[in-house]
Amino acid sequence: MRRIATLLHRWAGLLIAGFLFISGVTGAVISWDHELDELLNPHLTDASGVGPALPALQLARALEARHPQMQVLSVPMAAEPGHSLAFYVEPRVNPATGALYPAPYNQVFVDPVTGAELGARKWGAAWPITRETFVSFLYQLHYTLHIPQMWGIEQWGLWLMGGIAMIWTVDSFVGFYLTLPVRRRTVVAVGPQSKSWWQRWRPAWLIRFGAGGTKFNFDLHRAFSLWTWLLLFIIAFTAFSLNLYREVFFPVMSLVSDVTPSPFDVRTPTGPTKPIAPALAYAEVQAKAEPEAARRGWREPVGNLSYSPEYGIYSVAFFAPQDEHGAGGVGHRQLYFDGRSGALLGDRQPWKGTAADIFIQAQFPLHSGRILGIPGRVLISLMGLVVATLSVTGVLIWWRKRSARVTAAARVSAPAAAAARR
Repeated sequence: MRRIATLLHRWAGLLIAGFLFISGVTGAVISWDHELDELLNPHLTDASGVGPALPALQLARALEARHPQMQVLSVPMAAEPGHSLAFYVEPRVNPATGALYPAPYNQVFVDPVTGAELGARKWGAAWPITRETFVSFLYQLHYTLHIPQMWGIEQWGLWLMGGIAMIWTVDSFVGFYLTLPVRRRTVVAVGPQSKSWWQRWRPAWLIRFGAGGTKFNFDLHRAFSLWTWLLLFIIAFTAFSLNLYREVFFPVMSLVSDVTPSPFDVRTPTGPTKPIAPALAYAEVQAKAEPEAARRGWREPVGNLSYSPEYGIYSVAFFAPQDEHGAGGVGHRQLYFDGRSGALLGDRQPWKGTAADIFIQAQFPLHSGRILGIPGRVLISLMGLVVATLSVTGVLIWWRKRSARVTAAARVSAPAAAAARR
């Protein structure tokens, strides 16, 4: 059994090591994506206008008038003082060709007071890597590797990294098993001189400093894995659940537990090249959402209006401007409306629902560390470096053992070869 586990851990580790190294390093950085983006791009995120802000929907209409080939898909309703509003946009369908217009950018920054455009960028662009796109480049690299669309399918990167996460999740148990002390078949000594099970396992948790590079590297790999095992498992499992949510995670959860599907879960997306044109404007959706929220006793203002053209669904999120990135990573209260009929499709409330609903909601907050606020994000950054370290040390362990086997085989075969030449 142990030999099989060793082989599984070796080859699974070699298969996923490169991917985990990239994810670990990028994950350590993107835990601070908003802060780093503001530091790199103050010309986009800072606004100098002084005075009362213009209505966000008015700014959105003006933006679409200036960019008639684009439609606004996300309207931030208010900004923190001194900050810009970031509107997400996507191309419309060219009626002459039936295809989407070119999309050189998908995010436009506007001064909420003056209405002036501060700049635009392509969030998540693979190339060129600029100061404006650096953070989003790392974000996309973290969970898709920027694998391009092939055969009309965009999800190759998501599926690949989700599969890697599945292997990692299983391998975490295999690796843990290999740290356990070997079961004794015969009792050599009885009494105070015999070592307890914990005494035999304890060295696996320690690092032998000064014992040579090979032993230090092995101890580093094993001890780091043990001390951080629970966090490693959480990161691996949540990476799988987030990347393969629609394909695997949600269907399995629906089979084994009582899950409340969102409107997005029960609709099949049309694909980015076949958007569903809405029949209602943002103002009409807001007029429906605000009294519905008041009826439910929600006191937060409308913080964001967004539309998903692949699903034909409007989402209305409720939060104050200063809480845009808050809520522990689980998101804000939301109402969903059909983009054509305006019918209320459902709601989403953080940390409410069945046990399975709450478990599903917790996946991103756990993966990002935002469930614990700033300390959680620090911890996830450190864990990203741990994952990268384990990837490197694991490959080094394999390489040194392989080199040792090759050297030993050469020593055995050398006398036979010399005898054959005589």
